[in-house]
Order: sequence, then C-alpha cells, then structure tokens
Amino acid sequence: MIRVGIGYDVHRLVANRRFIMGGVDISFEKGLLGHSDADVLTHAVCDAILGAAALGDIGQHFPDSDPAYKSIDSLILLKKVVGLISSDFDIENIDSTIICQRPKLAPHIPEMRNRLASILEVSLNQVNIKATTSEGLGFVGAEKGIAAQAICALRTKL
Repeated sequence: MIRVGIGYDVHRLVANRRFIMGGVDISFEKGLLGHSDADVLTHAVCDAILGAAALGDIGQHFPDSDPAYKSIDSLILLKKVVGLISSDFDIENIDSTIICQRPKLAPHIPEMRNRLASILEVSLNQVNIKATTSEGLGFVGAEKGIAAQAICALRTKL
C-alpha cells in the first residue's frame, strides 16, 4: 500500500543567523530564525514523512519548548524521523518546493538532494527539490521569510 503525506514550513529571515537549506550552509546576508537551525526544506520533508505514516508532525516529536533541540541540525531530526518509520515503511519518493525570493538556490540543489537522499537512505532519483520565487509578492517576495512544501510517498513493508 502507498501512503502520501504533505509537509509545509515557513521561517522568518533575520540578520546574524546562518542560512541552512536542505542541510547545506549557504552564504547569504540573512538566515532563518527558529529554535533549531530553521531549515525549512528539511522540516517540510520531516512533516511529509510523518504525515504519510500518520505520526503527527515535527512539533509533536521535537517541540521547540525542549532545550535538547535548541540550534539542532535539522538533518539529525530527519534521521530520527526515518528511524520512526523504518520498521513499517520504505520511502518511495520525496518531491519538494522551496519558495524563496533570494538567494538563488538552483546552484545548491544538487548538494541538497545528495544530503537528503543520504539521510533518507534512498537513491538520488527518489528525491526532488525545486525552487521558485513568489514574483515579489507577500512575505516571501518582501524577503521577510522563506517557505517550503514537500510531499512524500511511503510504501508499507509486507
């Protein structure tokens, strides 16, 4: 049986923070504000996987009220999510979209795909990442924040 989940995350852009996307540290004058490293792409992927497995969301498993997750690398959270589902499901594929006015992310997408595929323990052709702008509209267009969406298909193990 195939099960599908959707993930979404958004974080505010601020000065004096590292800009981490898909586990890649990208040079930019702003970073994303959050309890963890605020990697919106990885958070959306976590939520998509958890949703497909009917296991709630990232906030239930890794609450921002828990100091253990302060400034944590989101790839560590993704690895924990994979551990939660690995006995019951195989990841069929992940498709994601980052909504970001700046910086340009296309040059970094291959490395993001590699990092996520490695943590997910899947082949590169099972992980897709797209980036788009919001054409100057809304909080993304005003460069106040960045959003990401992801969808995951899981296959139940027999």
